[in-house]
Amino acid sequence: MLFNSFAFLIFLPCFLAIYWTLRGRGRIAFCLAGSYLFYGWWDARFLGLLILSSIVDFTVGLGLGKTDSPSRRRLLLSLSIVSNLGILATFKYYNFFADSLQQLVAPLNWSLDWPTLNLILPAGISFYTFQTLSYSIDVYRKQIPPQRDFLRFATFVGFFPQLVAGPIVRAGEFFPQLETDRRFAWEDFESGFGRVLQGFFKKIVIADSIGTVVDPMFRDPEGFSSLNTAMIVVLYAFQVYGDFSGYSDIAIGTARMLGIRLPENFRTPYLATSPADFWHRWHISLSTWLRDYVYIPLGGSRRGVWKTYRNLAITMLLGGLWHGASWNFVIWGAIHAALLIAHRIWISFLGPPSTRLADCETFSAAWLQRLGIDAAKSAMMFIALCITWVFFRSGSFDQAVQILAQIASLDGLSPSTLQNRIPLLKACGLVSILAGFEIASQFIRWPQLFLRIPAARAVYYACLLWSLALWGTFDGKQFIYFQF
Repeated sequence: MLFNSFAFLIFLPCFLAIYWTLRGRGRIAFCLAGSYLFYGWWDARFLGLLILSSIVDFTVGLGLGKTDSPSRRRLLLSLSIVSNLGILATFKYYNFFADSLQQLVAPLNWSLDWPTLNLILPAGISFYTFQTLSYSIDVYRKQIPPQRDFLRFATFVGFFPQLVAGPIVRAGEFFPQLETDRRFAWEDFESGFGRVLQGFFKKIVIADSIGTVVDPMFRDPEGFSSLNTAMIVVLYAFQVYGDFSGYSDIAIGTARMLGIRLPENFRTPYLATSPADFWHRWHISLSTWLRDYVYIPLGGSRRGVWKTYRNLAITMLLGGLWHGASWNFVIWGAIHAALLIAHRIWISFLGPPSTRLADCETFSAAWLQRLGIDAAKSAMMFIALCITWVFFRSGSFDQAVQILAQIASLDGLSPSTLQNRIPLLKACGLVSILAGFEIASQFIRWPQLFLRIPAARAVYYACLLWSLALWGTFDGKQFIYFQF
């Protein structure tokens, strides 16, 4: 079931009405049943994989709780890793690796003749696989106790607001909330409702509207001028952000209406001043997952400079591959790894930027200097991100290179070369709204203070609803991150 579907608009109020009339295990059982209905609405056949993953990691957790034998604990953890990654590899990566291996041995006139699997990628498999894996690893490390109630565990895995596209939730922060028999709180409900409206605005009004301009260029880049192509690449940066952060807002808001708090997944990412800063702001639940379960176990930054660079490269390459079975995603991850490594080298030579502000005579001069430096760094970081998004969005490596070459050719920089001017101007206007909202939330406090007034919040919600009705694109377009 899509958040932006008519079915969800019927499902959510009905679910909330029954959910808050129940208490204790009855409420948890209803939450699980509703989550399975939400997931099975898309394709009920894949409920079996979700339940299988829940059973495996619940059993592994119980086993880990019963033994202190290092060998048995490693065996149980291996069972979880092999089963989860095995399912993920079969459904998501088998054809990619088989084709890549065939292309690798083709120059030797070898033919592997591996069969092609015509499998549908189950929605959300990358997200719930990482979620269940993190549970088993945390229990193995004895950071959390094993969950002994399967009903609670299955609800943790299948919780519908974040099941399909995150945020990736840790067991240690979810189970305590399930164990509390919460009462309905108007403050939570209203806050969640506002967050849901905000998410719909980002997705339906901004991302989907921009998509009508962006998609034709990425389908067939030929015939677009350099200026057109550059503008559309910038617009795609905001489309993917509006789409994914919109989904996260709806997920976090829906959970909040149920009395559950999910972690934040975005924090004004396009104001990042460095590659490291960007990954502290973009898809936070994934970046922290990769940090805690890949980068740090590899040694992090504790084993010398070169091993730090190696660990960064491995982590980002895996992060790229996690997004999809395509070399474009691997290249996307490799570019981010190169940016992170280059930034570390830069810092090692020049030191933290703050040390260069010591000669400012007044606080205001230092603040203005800092603002100017940060703005310049954010602009450079955004240009680098736009280049990476070309690989992320393009259908192939050749197409990504073609798009970048078109921009670099500087052929047709005059505004007179712009095609589809009205849709382009509308998309730019929507981007300005989103960018203005982000900048205001970062630097200006008065809008947040203003929204503490109930009447002001009511006006704000009414404006969001009016915008959805006036400018929304109600074609049930799928969220970009569903394919991952």
